[in-house]
Amino acid sequence: MSDLNEARPAPDPRLKDVGRIETAHLFDMVVDLDPALNFGNGPLGRRVLFGSAGGSFDGPKLHGEVLDSGGDWAVFRTDGTMNLDVRLTLRTHDGALVHMTYGGRLVTPPELRAALADPAESHRVDPTRYYFRTNALFETGAEQYAWLNDVVGVGSGYLVKGGVAYRVFQLL
Repeated sequence: MSDLNEARPAPDPRLKDVGRIETAHLFDMVVDLDPALNFGNGPLGRRVLFGSAGGSFDGPKLHGEVLDSGGDWAVFRTDGTMNLDVRLTLRTHDGALVHMTYGGRLVTPPELRAALADPAESHRVDPTRYYFRTNALFETGAEQYAWLNDVVGVGSGYLVKGGVAYRVFQLL
């Protein structure tokens, strides 16, 4: 084990200060989920599909509905962490379609795993007690939302009755 007080080499001179990462609220989103489909244990862990059954999103620059054409092809690792692999279709209030993808992690402490696995209880667990973070990308051909094609988003998720919810921010 290394001692933090040991002398360290000088940082690489090519490193530059790029400033702080700032964010702006993009939208809040609720995704209703179909019953889970459990594919069983594979080489990467237990694969489960949480299909999208609809939902909504609302923010200062766009709002609309989550269509029932996507889902989360999640993998549960042996340590209980869930790796997200989500693809969703958003339809804005004015009819534009936006493809949203995100990965992320839901890290659950061992003492909360049973409660979070129980659909009747999971939404009652305080979201500050688990780590649920995502990284979002968007794609659209709609001219009025073309700016989304250059956005990297980050989100903080939590479980709600019948699904999941997120606060999504744009990295500036």
